[in-house]
Amino acid sequence: MGWCVASTSKADALPLQALDMAAWDASGDLAGLVHHADHGSNYLAVDYADRIFELGAKPSTGSVGDGYDNARAEAVNGLFKTELIRRRGPWRTVEQVDRATLEWVWWWNNARLQGELDYRNPMDVEKAYYSDQESPLPAIAGQETG
Repeated sequence: MGWCVASTSKADALPLQALDMAAWDASGDLAGLVHHADHGSNYLAVDYADRIFELGAKPSTGSVGDGYDNARAEAVNGLFKTELIRRRGPWRTVEQVDRATLEWVWWWNNARLQGELDYRNPMDVEKAYYSDQESPLPAIAGQETG
């Protein structure tokens, strides 16, 4: 997951930095990932769209009625705004929002039980997925073995 907090939403700032954060976390390979962003002008920017495809991701938005369903991503965005942004605001600085987002994302991935995942958290689901694979879990940045 990637995010960026900024005082502007220009394509070369906020969404592109969030996309690059996700790519960094995945060692630059987002093959098979369905990337979600709103249909705003940022999403239509050429440099942003080019970066999505360069990383091997697929956009979650496309023509009306296509197979990419971004409803789940929009639901997560809504929960983020309800559970964090509105509940703990008003915010005084961008740094406060950035720190709170980091904490919320950790909680979402490691502690929050989700009905769509049979009341497990995403980290447990990922661990179970990789335990069923022939290869081990991917190395986490800074924790490579060898």
